[in-house]
Amino acid sequence: MIRGSSTDSHSATALPLDLFPDPEPQILSLPDADLVFYPGIDLGESPDELLARLQCDTPWSQEDITVFGKTHPQPRLIAWYGDPGASYAYSGIAHEPLPWTEVLSDLRIKLEALCGCTFNSVLLNYYRDHRDSMGLHADDEPELGAEPVIASLSLGEQRSLYFKHRTRRDLKTVNLPLPSGSLLVMRGSTQRHWKHGLRKLGKPCGPRVNLTFRYIHY
Repeated sequence: MIRGSSTDSHSATALPLDLFPDPEPQILSLPDADLVFYPGIDLGESPDELLARLQCDTPWSQEDITVFGKTHPQPRLIAWYGDPGASYAYSGIAHEPLPWTEVLSDLRIKLEALCGCTFNSVLLNYYRDHRDSMGLHADDEPELGAEPVIASLSLGEQRSLYFKHRTRRDLKTVNLPLPSGSLLVMRGSTQRHWKHGLRKLGKPCGPRVNLTFRYIHY
């Protein structure tokens, strides 16, 4: 095992990871969480090829959010796909699903088999460079259920997801580097106890697309 390092400048604990592809999942040790990490999975094509396809073929959008009374564009591009009726609302924005594409349907089948559960939707986030980010949050909207399974697939530039416990101040912020082609599965009580986010970087970096498969109750 080697200790994963973060490209972020913020000081935090790094979860120990084996960054080489391994068919066996790694159970990550984090209090009050249930995290399973796959350093590399079979995508049917290379992560770089899949990244390029999604960059070109996805109808990306950038929406405005209002924080503390100020409205500004989200620091990333997004797209929401899913079954008919799998609507999703977060940050005060309601999203109606686009119909599944062939490539996303194939990925859904692979991840359902890997995770042993059903997904009916996927959120794509496109981080164009080091200036794009995701604020600290939990995927705990009512339509996701009490203990959602979130399967997060990373493509492109390695960025670090950081975790902060919602109530325990004795626990440090934790950084988790996510290489291209890796899969992080967050399940159980993870969303109830932890928030996660993706920081801006101080140095330029390449693009990253993140796909988070989930099940919407409706």
